[in-house]
Amino acid sequence: MRVTTAARRYARALFSLARERNQTSEVRSELAQLAELFEQDRALHDVLMTPLHPAAERKAVLSALAREAGMTDAVAHFLLFLIDQRRLVDFAAIQQEYDRLANEASGLLTARVVAAAALDERRQDRLRRALSDRTGHEVKLDIVVDPSLIGGAVATVGDTVFDGTLRTQLERLRANLTKGS
Repeated sequence: MRVTTAARRYARALFSLARERNQTSEVRSELAQLAELFEQDRALHDVLMTPLHPAAERKAVLSALAREAGMTDAVAHFLLFLIDQRRLVDFAAIQQEYDRLANEASGLLTARVVAAAALDERRQDRLRRALSDRTGHEVKLDIVVDPSLIGGAVATVGDTVFDGTLRTQLERLRANLTKGS
């Protein structure tokens, strides 16, 4: 999922508030619970995300949900604010970005890995250690398989891309051979 600038901004604001209140892990957990609930209950998701329903009704539903789930005030008020700003539709992206910020604050980075084939535990562990050594942080892998790569993998950690695909290696070899001619 693509995280928009607006989602990034809202996630940073919530993360800042949670950090001030020493509630980063509680907020993270509550956002994850909500994301799971929205995924499981499509009717609830559709009612809350569709602006066809009046904002007051959607706020009442969210307030009751927050109360019943025992959510922190930070999350409850944040959700109501998202309705006011017509940004509740960005919830999934906000939750994803909040998760990334919380990981980063705890020294854990997520590497998005696109591999040509599934990686066994040994290869995953080797890749995790190599990326941790290169970045200086603990790294969690988010692996996606794309057979069109032919071989190898591309790992993206933040803004840094580590391209170890067969295609890239062949292009480098070709460039070196043509440079030497």
